[in-house]
Amino acid sequence: MAADRVDFHEMGIDDRLLKAVADLGWAQPTLIQEKAIPLALEGKDLLARARTGSGKTAAYAVPVIQRILMSKQTVREQAVRALILVPTKELGQQVQTMVRQLTAFCARDVRVADISSKADISAQKPILMEKPDVVVGTPSRVLAHINAQNLVLHSSLEMLVIDEADLVFSFGFEADLKSLLCHLPKIYQAFLMSATLNEDVQALKELVLHNPVTLKLQGSQLPDSSQLQQYSVKCEEEDKFLLIYTLLKLRLVRGKTLLFVGTVDRCYRLKLFLEQFSIPACVLNSELPVHSRCHIISQFNQGFYDYIIATDEQGLENPTAPAKKEEEKDKKKKKKTTGKGGPSKDQEYGVSRGIDFQNVANVINFDFPPTVESYIHRVGRTARADNPGTALTFVSHTELPLLEEVESALTENTECALQPYGFKMEEIEGFRYRCRDAMRSVTKQSVKEARLKEIKQELLNSERLKTYFEDNPRDLHLLRHDKDLHPAVIKPHMKNVPDYLIPPTLKGLANPLTGRKKRGRNFKPKTVGVIKSDFKKNARGKNPLKTFRFKSKKSKASAEGKS
Repeated sequence: MAADRVDFHEMGIDDRLLKAVADLGWAQPTLIQEKAIPLALEGKDLLARARTGSGKTAAYAVPVIQRILMSKQTVREQAVRALILVPTKELGQQVQTMVRQLTAFCARDVRVADISSKADISAQKPILMEKPDVVVGTPSRVLAHINAQNLVLHSSLEMLVIDEADLVFSFGFEADLKSLLCHLPKIYQAFLMSATLNEDVQALKELVLHNPVTLKLQGSQLPDSSQLQQYSVKCEEEDKFLLIYTLLKLRLVRGKTLLFVGTVDRCYRLKLFLEQFSIPACVLNSELPVHSRCHIISQFNQGFYDYIIATDEQGLENPTAPAKKEEEKDKKKKKKTTGKGGPSKDQEYGVSRGIDFQNVANVINFDFPPTVESYIHRVGRTARADNPGTALTFVSHTELPLLEEVESALTENTECALQPYGFKMEEIEGFRYRCRDAMRSVTKQSVKEARLKEIKQELLNSERLKTYFEDNPRDLHLLRHDKDLHPAVIKPHMKNVPDYLIPPTLKGLANPLTGRKKRGRNFKPKTVGVIKSDFKKNARGKNPLKTFRFKSKKSKASAEGKS
């Protein structure tokens, strides 16, 4: 089978593209890339379903860039030739980054613009006036620019891509997308890329594709058990907090970890609970500014943080309602101030969907995902490409019907991919009083205060990211997003884990951050922070620079001779 595989250089793509692919370290195409790229280069419409993390972005980006490079050989006129629609702003930025990486050696010939951000329509107009070859954006944002006559597609567009197609309708873009299609030419090549093939994707297929080739790759929507290990543990509310404390504090879970919760309040409740034990974590939710969210994801990928607590608000406020036009939104936002209703949520937010979190070792579903699709998207953040991963899901008695749905969907050949996690809760009973103590400190009021404080902090960060850090990119890493919020009272002794509390069976595995080390007889304290000089030995009032005496080598030698 390996002999039948097609390499990138056998696909007839441009040498500049091949060089960029080599720089990215892609030795061989993934299965979706191997099947989709040649078909796309033949000019066929595609409906491709492949599991998350399988390389779908490059599977459409490579043929899009190749076709633009080919058309530039005959037509030199600058025009928007490709439109890539995404359901979330975070995914929009990620797609733009991928296209820029692939066009590293032909950046003059292929230009890309991401218009999915919340910037004013008028602020983005100059970018679109330059007619970039590839435009990336959410359906509502693109439609707003078309209505403002900043973007004209009916005469020049050659390719349309809808990424994460299964989410476009569920994010409320159905009306926008149907309106948008009226502004496109009659003939264009289209790609639909999706992790699942649900009714929404079938509806999109009827709207967008013409005689498509359907690629259903990898029967399982998630990697097999040799690459992705999936576990579930039945525990009630208090036990969830007890278990997460034990797993993180004793370092039983190692590597970068995503913790998914159901609501924004739960997000901050869990963060404040972990703060009680000096376990730092970032928060990602729809209320944070888009610049901050993208920066948190970027820093997480670079290894700044180990833990992200993310909300997976599938519908946010009203998922099926059509998204309103961007111009109306902007007007309302200018009039609207944050009142009793709290900060407004971003309808185009998505963390579990499509975002390429890199080298995630574990996904923990602290709250059970509401649907099978949501479970697949969450768990798909780990075990991407050929990397191994682990998924652990906490299940309360009210969530057992949802667990059965997921188990039946993931069962293949009578073997379920989701295995019970054999953790003896009685062994960690010694930690229960600590957890109860911490949970009592995290009140509704402290959660509310933390939520407001974080949003204010991130709004300031977002402004800095947008302005100051554009001129000072080296300072960007100094801005951290996992700082303590501290509205709850924190007790210093909770930071350490006494040896007598660690269960005997876990003592060999546990590696708690106690911050204490045994001191031997010959122990000498290491210098930490600012090193104190010997100048303090001098009498007060003496200037050490004036009292300094230099002894030459000759004077030292004569002194030794006399002795």
